[in-house]
Amino acid sequence: MKVFNNSWNEIFAKEWEKTYFENLLKFIDSEYKNKVIYPPKEEIFNAFKLTDFKDIKVVILGQDPYHGPGQAHGLAFSVKSGMKMPPSLNNIFKELASDLHIPKPINTDLSKWAKEGVLLLNTVLTVREKSPKSHENIGWERFTDFIIKTINDRKDKIVFLLWGNNAKSKAKLITNKTHLILTAPHPSPLSAYQGFFGCKHFSKANKFLKANKKAEIDWNI
Repeated sequence: MKVFNNSWNEIFAKEWEKTYFENLLKFIDSEYKNKVIYPPKEEIFNAFKLTDFKDIKVVILGQDPYHGPGQAHGLAFSVKSGMKMPPSLNNIFKELASDLHIPKPINTDLSKWAKEGVLLLNTVLTVREKSPKSHENIGWERFTDFIIKTINDRKDKIVFLLWGNNAKSKAKLITNKTHLILTAPHPSPLSAYQGFFGCKHFSKANKFLKANKKAEIDWNI
């Protein structure tokens, strides 16, 4: 199974051979044949296609993909261009405008961030239509935990942005003290006013990168 033109192939090689991953793929194949599943099958691994392992500077953790038609395309919090902006993404852009004075984008596709070195990683990579969390506990979490642990093992300094309880629960996997972990409530309307707004994670991430002689992220879309 080779789906990337970058270093992820080598990183994933042994993981793909494990029984849990083979079973996961069999289940997913069946789901795509019998139900409506998002994102489109060819876009499940977009985050890794757009952000090579060696290029990662920031990791933003999401939960599972959007479960409405035409939204999810393999990047956490991102929605395909032309779709209505989800409330969480709208709040992310509000905080970005407040923090770095970047005008709120009209574009909802965060691919530019991915190409800047921001790994937009959901902890679960697929979902049934109109059924959030429907693909939890089928094996994706083991796979994405492996990814987080692998990034944690890097010697250069990475920023982890953990928004919401699901993402915060992954902090225990980030044991390398050289990395920066920033946590906040989820940007959804239910919790954004409880500390996501005003967290200034975008400027803090860039300050950390600059201090460690890495290029800052251009957060413009």
